[in-house]
Amino acid sequence: MKLLLSVFFIFPLFLFSQSFEKGEKLFVDGKFKQAQPILESYLKSNPSNLKALEYLGDISAYNKVWDKAIIYYKKLKTLKPTEADFFYKYGGALAMKTTEVSKFKALGMIGEVRSSFEKTIALNPKHIEARWALIELYLQLPGIAGGSESKAIRYSTELRELSPVDGYLSRGRIEEYFNRYSDAEEQYKRAILIGKSKVCYQKLADLYKNKMKQPDKANKVWEEYKNKKQ
Repeated sequence: MKLLLSVFFIFPLFLFSQSFEKGEKLFVDGKFKQAQPILESYLKSNPSNLKALEYLGDISAYNKVWDKAIIYYKKLKTLKPTEADFFYKYGGALAMKTTEVSKFKALGMIGEVRSSFEKTIALNPKHIEARWALIELYLQLPGIAGGSESKAIRYSTELRELSPVDGYLSRGRIEEYFNRYSDAEEQYKRAILIGKSKVCYQKLADLYKNKMKQPDKANKVWEEYKNKKQ
């Protein structure tokens, strides 16, 4: 009788485990549409499962369903307030939601966006993406709402200490934003010397082509990149 009772209780748990593993595999394989209903079903019986919540939040973010992503990420940071990435993802979803609402409502959300990224860095002082997010936030916000070039530069300087390539790329982004194209050019060239990645070359080539109106220079940048890849 005891054996039968054990089987009775364990068998549903086994099925739930199998269900989650199937949903997780589909998610990892990028089959989000198939993974979503399986993970949603699993979550109904396991509402505090961090992985299921994160996967569903990521699926919602991928589909740009920001309201759902916000709900999932908010629950994640509540369940595990020591995990930096949960605050980062929550702040990112909130930031994207601000692009879909009125300017008045968006301004009311900015404080929480900013504090989420700041909390991310407090929990993980080496978090690179949160600093990038704050740089963009301070660039895009009007001064009256908290925009600040000096604060953007501060986070760019911090980035350079953590990752020189990101530091130079972010400083280039700041200079380009304020139409100081020669300064941006210098920063992107420094990034290329260190990083030598496609992203670095892309930033410089785009600057030449789209902002400085020098397509010949842009072509030379890509030629240099292709030659280095060979």
